[in-house]
Amino acid sequence: MLSRLFRRLFLDGLAALHADGHLAFLGDLAPLAARGAFDAALAPLHRSEWVVYAKPPFAGPEAVLAYLARYTHRVAISNSRLIALDEKGVTFKWKDYRIKGRDRFKTMTLDGPEFIRRFLLHVLPSGFHRIRHYGLIASAVRAQNVERARQLLAKPTTASEGSRFDTNSEGEKSAPAPRCPCCGGRMIIIETFEGVRPARSPSPTEIRIDTS
Repeated sequence: MLSRLFRRLFLDGLAALHADGHLAFLGDLAPLAARGAFDAALAPLHRSEWVVYAKPPFAGPEAVLAYLARYTHRVAISNSRLIALDEKGVTFKWKDYRIKGRDRFKTMTLDGPEFIRRFLLHVLPSGFHRIRHYGLIASAVRAQNVERARQLLAKPTTASEGSRFDTNSEGEKSAPAPRCPCCGGRMIIIETFEGVRPARSPSPTEIRIDTS
């Protein structure tokens, strides 16, 4: 019953958002802006079995909301991390994620101007909210991935790659460049990764028959 109830409420909510014009469809999804096409896309979902897993939180829903808020909308530094403020500067606790165990918790002291400078790096303009990143731009691998992306974007186009977008000798244009399914912009292939190659079957061995 919970699965079917959740399915109905979720799909009804999507239909209501579409009717109010709050959903935007770009690129290949542009035809879904029509009411008939959108209803046809949702029709199979009304017959699909949805798997819903839920259990009551130990400390109530308020504790779950507070945890998610601390995880997604992180502030520059919380009051619990501030240790001292004296003539030496501001002393606070920080965590070194490269170290495992209790030794990862350390303290740092910065003078007032430097502490304020670092704090203001995390202050956003009015109306903006800070959301934690994950994946390619996570803090642990962000520097390496950004540098790799810059190298790929600055990579010069080879003659073979550029010829695909040029006209040939007969005046005919090559195939159009692929478009982004989200924004409809022109996509440029920077690098192609080969898939997993199937394993080779073992070479046949000679079968010897002893008739003695």
